[in-house]
Amino acid sequence: MPSERSSWAVGYEAFAAIMLVLIGAFHALAGIVAIVDDTFYVVGQEYTFEFDTTSWGWIHLILGIVILASGLAIFTGNVFARTVGVIVAAISAIANFMWIPYYPWWSILIIAIDIAIIWALTAHGRDLSDATHGRP
Repeated sequence: MPSERSSWAVGYEAFAAIMLVLIGAFHALAGIVAIVDDTFYVVGQEYTFEFDTTSWGWIHLILGIVILASGLAIFTGNVFARTVGVIVAAISAIANFMWIPYYPWWSILIIAIDIAIIWALTAHGRDLSDATHGRP
């Protein structure tokens, strides 16, 4: 007997997919700002992971595009898309940890959302897949 699909879990996974799309867009926008105006972000203290702001801009732009695409792919309910979603959310959390000296409160907020995304995509993976393919 198949287990009943949890509408709460499906909703939370849809939330995770939407948040990946938004976080991807935010990464891309932050990257574009850093590329166009490398004096926009100001570093307060010396930090171990010190890169040029323009380099961070390219990292965020490329990462943002990948995260955005991953978020869109999750709506297919594909297991591979969810796996990629977990991986890019983890990479986003790591990148934002390294970005803390440039934009501390924003980085911490994105890390928290990335953790929620990872939980959503790993807790009830089959529920979203069943819902998108019309299975009970």
